[in-house]
Amino acid sequence: MKTFPMFLQMQGRRVVIAGGGEQAAQKCRLILKTEAEITVLAPSLEPELADLHKQGKLNWQAGPICAADFSNAALVFIATGCPATDASLHSLAKTAGATVNVVDQPQLCDALTPSIVDRSPVVVAIGTEGTAPVLARQIKTRLEEALEPRLGDLAALAGRLRDRAAMRLGPRARRDLWRWVFAGPAREAHARGSERQAAQMIKQAIDTGEIGTDQQGAVALVGAGPGSKDLITLRGVQRLQEADIIFYDRLIDPEILDLARRDAERVYVGKAPGCHHWPQDKISGVLVAAARQGKRVVRLKCGDPGVFARGSEEADALNAAGIEYEIVPGVTAASAASASLGGFLTERGTCDTLVLSTGYSESQTANLDWINALRPGTRVAIYMGVGSAAKIADALVAAGLEDVISIDIVSRAQQKDQVISRCDASSLVETIQSDAILNPAILFLTWPQNVTKADATTDKPLLGQLGGATA
Repeated sequence: MKTFPMFLQMQGRRVVIAGGGEQAAQKCRLILKTEAEITVLAPSLEPELADLHKQGKLNWQAGPICAADFSNAALVFIATGCPATDASLHSLAKTAGATVNVVDQPQLCDALTPSIVDRSPVVVAIGTEGTAPVLARQIKTRLEEALEPRLGDLAALAGRLRDRAAMRLGPRARRDLWRWVFAGPAREAHARGSERQAAQMIKQAIDTGEIGTDQQGAVALVGAGPGSKDLITLRGVQRLQEADIIFYDRLIDPEILDLARRDAERVYVGKAPGCHHWPQDKISGVLVAAARQGKRVVRLKCGDPGVFARGSEEADALNAAGIEYEIVPGVTAASAASASLGGFLTERGTCDTLVLSTGYSESQTANLDWINALRPGTRVAIYMGVGSAAKIADALVAAGLEDVISIDIVSRAQQKDQVISRCDASSLVETIQSDAILNPAILFLTWPQNVTKADATTDKPLLGQLGGATA
């Protein structure tokens, strides 16, 4: 970010607007939404500003402008409509040490005016660092449609009841309360105009503590996607924002953790193939322990928790302990890698069978079970197969498939340092070495529908042709 978004306290503070025309009136309308004291510097005022001055809503100074006129201002807007005059006034304002916004001259701006969705005290500001104001307005329009007009009144009601809730409820219960308020029947009642009913519902929930939640914690096994922050699902983001504690692996994009509550505890469990900083049984144990403490737990896994992520082992431990859990699907690496190649996992007439496999078996030795599935019209996606590349290549060559199977390799799919390569079985190891390909990577082995192999019997398992060796 080149700019840092922040909300400024404006009550009783001085805002100076230099200019008396329509541009100045636009900035004045904006600041009138706050409780700031407005001073307009201009030789004359257009009708709207003149009327506001008569109503006592702004101060007007018609004389010559000097640097002292900008002193002690929380914010200065320069909006005369003349670029040369604006530049001169900008220099005076900066001499006074002011924070300045010059209309339509972003290079002279210390502060940029965002598009605003106003549901005071709920305020959403949308900025594009001055690059795309039309886009900011489009986003504003969508948010205006999404946020009900009375939402600010509900937030203000919640604010008035915060002390009451703090006296009667503990931290976890308070979070559950406000989650229920803003996502349940109280908000629905308030949105349809039943403010009194909504207030009664919230007060009763505070006084009784009964909002339909269980003090035992719950666990969400959340798929974070293949790595890039923007490939996590909306439900995954929601669970992160609800979590009290998050257990995450080494392949998670650190920016994904920024989506969580700032006060959520983050625990790195550091799993890596063949080098687990945390054994699986220890991870399962801490998930159970945290949930028994009444915490909302997120187990954040790269890709999808149900695809080579050992999610079933954690689910089994939670089931055995009687802990409620939820599986939140994620974009698995094969889907991301296929998209990076500009293609699809299955294609009618070319590839109608998809097999997901892994380069390692449970004993961490090379896994060759996938070769049983290879036949025309099949694509095999091998996860974490770089370390087993030599054995994969040998298996394909031994089966006489080096000229039949095409191999696409995608390392760190959908990330900035993504690597894409293509080869055949005979050059697989050399390609991985020359292109410096490392895990996490997907190897796609594709046998197109229209490609035949004269000396291979497609209805006979290829593993049998290799003498049954599974390595």
